[in-house]
Amino acid sequence: MPRVRLPLWTVPALIVAAGACGVPPAEREGSPSAGGDTLAATGGASPAGQAANASAGPKDPPVTTADLLAAHGVYEDSIVFGQSAALSGDARELGTNMRLGVLAAFEEANDSGGVHGRMLRLESRDDRYEAELAGEMTRALIDHGIFGLIGAVGTPTSNVAEPIAGDEGVPYIGAFTGAALLRRPDQRHVVNLRASYYQETEEMVKRLTTDLRITSIALLYQDDTYGMAGRTGVLNALDRRNMSLVAEGTYVRNTTAVKRAVLKLRDARPRPQAVIIIGAYSPAAEFIRWARKTGLNAVFVNLSFVGSNPLLRELGPSGEGVVVTQVVPFPRDTSVPVIARYQAAIREIDTSAQPGFISLEGYLAGRLVVEVLRISGETDDGPPTREAFLRTLTEAGPIDLGGFVVEYGTEDNPNQGSDAVFLTVIRQGRYVAVDELSR
Repeated sequence: MPRVRLPLWTVPALIVAAGACGVPPAEREGSPSAGGDTLAATGGASPAGQAANASAGPKDPPVTTADLLAAHGVYEDSIVFGQSAALSGDARELGTNMRLGVLAAFEEANDSGGVHGRMLRLESRDDRYEAELAGEMTRALIDHGIFGLIGAVGTPTSNVAEPIAGDEGVPYIGAFTGAALLRRPDQRHVVNLRASYYQETEEMVKRLTTDLRITSIALLYQDDTYGMAGRTGVLNALDRRNMSLVAEGTYVRNTTAVKRAVLKLRDARPRPQAVIIIGAYSPAAEFIRWARKTGLNAVFVNLSFVGSNPLLRELGPSGEGVVVTQVVPFPRDTSVPVIARYQAAIREIDTSAQPGFISLEGYLAGRLVVEVLRISGETDDGPPTREAFLRTLTEAGPIDLGGFVVEYGTEDNPNQGSDAVFLTVIRQGRYVAVDELSR
């Protein structure tokens, strides 16, 4: 029988109906006289139960509780999550590192018996950081049967994938983007871990103007929804200070065609003292290298999405002094309990894995899922449901993941867990955490 797909309310309603007091124990799901796990069609069946069985064709067997749970990624021994992300192409290290972090958190929980006896599984699909493909992969994962989507990469991809998840009532968890399009109060199914791009760009402009007394700022951005999201944040931050950009340039996603932008910004007057980059690691590194070669000796500041470790590697000696804002703690600071756990967990997955900001963000998203499922299972009887997960998330109050605290359901940011923005600078071939910028 084809995979059953029903609205979000159907699964919990059917589970309740199966155990309702009006159904004799011998006729409940799983009892020998009930014929396995098929829900009996009784006169007291709930509307959800009637709707579920009406959705089956006339020659199909009745829909069972197991069918409904499997359609939402829940099995007797496991819970399945899906990920559509860039696993190949120019942005592949963003997706592979998010996947590494999520897997590390899931396997860490599985090694301790899972969550209330269920192992956590991750089904990943490659969307190559292309919006149309992200939509296809998202639909395929939902059809496959998943509890939620986790660890998506990018704004243009999320712009397509999130509405699909919303229509199906699928939680959209821990996307690697700070775009405003995932931060509307009505998006109850969206679970953002990180601070927004508006918060990051505000911190950038604040530090450049306050710490370094910079008065001329230019912008390089990816010509798509991601770049425009960052650009809006930069313009808002400048406007609050009665400033404007001295120049701006663009490049096309999944390319490194930045030389025209380099020349445009180099020749701007007044010459930029700083360039904010809203891009991915390959084009950002190409831009910075060519800028330095052509005499544009500015302070280069990158948004967290850039991919810190691959940017560092691609820049080589040209990376000295480059700034990157971050939305998670420093991944080598083991004085933070969750960082020590993270480092051990990623090396259980890959002994050669090096700590990094992206895989740490994936790990924290995975740890959040584990913790919310754990709390939900302690207060709700029966199998886990998406509705119980989302309700628990907003009612739990502050959730301490081990020195990194998130909270949902607040009035100002109901679906964003953290507002924290951190500063890092490349010095002598490595990232250094700083509280303020200096020359």
